[in-house]
Amino acid sequence: MKEDRWQSIVKDLKSIVGSDYVIYNKDLIERYLTDETADPVMPKCCTDVIVIKPGCVNDISSIMRYANENIIPVVVRGGGTGLCAGVVPIKPSIILSMERLNKILEIDEENLSISCEAGVTLREILSKMARVKGLFFPLHPGDEGSQVGGLVAENAGGSRAVKYGVMRNFVKGIKIVLPTGEIITLGGKVVKNNTGYDLMHLIIGSEGTLGIITEVTLRLIPEAGSTYTLIIPFKDVKGAIGVVPKILKSGTIPLAIEYIDKESLQYGEQAAGERWPTKEGSAHLMIIIEGRDEEDLLSISKKIEDICLEHGALDILVADTSKEQRKVLNIRSLIYEGSKDDLIEILDVSIPPAMIPDFVIKSKDAAREYKMTLLQFGHAADGNVHQEILKSGLEEKDWRERYPLLKQKIFQLSSRMGGYITAEHGIGLTKKDDMYRTLSKKEIDLMSRIKSIFDPNNILNPGKVIDIDTI
Repeated sequence: MKEDRWQSIVKDLKSIVGSDYVIYNKDLIERYLTDETADPVMPKCCTDVIVIKPGCVNDISSIMRYANENIIPVVVRGGGTGLCAGVVPIKPSIILSMERLNKILEIDEENLSISCEAGVTLREILSKMARVKGLFFPLHPGDEGSQVGGLVAENAGGSRAVKYGVMRNFVKGIKIVLPTGEIITLGGKVVKNNTGYDLMHLIIGSEGTLGIITEVTLRLIPEAGSTYTLIIPFKDVKGAIGVVPKILKSGTIPLAIEYIDKESLQYGEQAAGERWPTKEGSAHLMIIIEGRDEEDLLSISKKIEDICLEHGALDILVADTSKEQRKVLNIRSLIYEGSKDDLIEILDVSIPPAMIPDFVIKSKDAAREYKMTLLQFGHAADGNVHQEILKSGLEEKDWRERYPLLKQKIFQLSSRMGGYITAEHGIGLTKKDDMYRTLSKKEIDLMSRIKSIFDPNNILNPGKVIDIDTI
């Protein structure tokens, strides 16, 4: 964009939020340009941007009215913890940072809810709830630096989805600003609402392409008590995943059931500087259970232990202290960090849980076919498999040639098994072409029409997920 045009826009934006909250210096905007997407698949970002930090919903409304009237792209930025380049500007844009909308507005113990602005972090939510007796927010969808608005926009999941579901299950109400500047409130503190189409749930998971989430009301639940973490090695993936439905059918619903292959653990150990409790087996389950008291936890542990040993577990290890539990969870959580320097892309397909063994084995076969390294781990009970495709010593020309073929083969395999290409990371930009290949023409057409209704000038996060020019 021409310099005089930018200067005019800067002046106009300063009139809305004040001079201190508009940034256009090249050195200062750098940290707003990317997210946690792996470097090899990170799109080339546009540095021709202006960062603006609104302080309230009315600021955002004014900004969007201005942007819509002048056809200026706007990219909403939360904590920048995404993995699909969803907040990376690819056109000259206004980057709307939500960092100043950081207030917890209310904890309503009678209606079991917490209301906050969209820029509040997951860490702040968990810290606040730790001081409220008898209630807690059970989800933990990844990085605690992520912001609530982003978690809702992404419909984030995480390991606890097996028992508690995903963000969609805990959002009671939201306030949003439309691309045209109007402010609307959807949902609230009610338990039921069947008044027309559910627009709130359309916004949840829309990845910042339909509206800007400014406030969120989340459902809370009664505090559960203490936790144990069970480490259970198996000879192979069939044994490890095969026992999961048997645990669930027993009536025991753990807080989390994570599958981790041996190769992945090595990267987690390296990043954490810790050792996994056992070296047995090539496939491991990490099961987190919660109970009212120690007697309850011991009873649940014994039930799971009996089921696992009956179906081929090599051992059962119990982490019953907070220190031991933090150690194993840290190793699992840091697999991504440990492999980051070697990583091309992390995939997060969703398949029927019972299909995980076949999917993992066939994906591994495909990786061998293309002579690439594939780490596999994830949420065993909800069918969400994370796969990291690594460079592993390959020349750049070789992995750049092989990686897209392997990725496409994995996505085709997922589709044939009744699955989808992303369970929680989203489409953003990195999986957009893959979505077009795997969904029907009618599905794409309906999404395009929805986008055109909400955002007729295609200014909100353009190029991500879907474009209205595909109609």
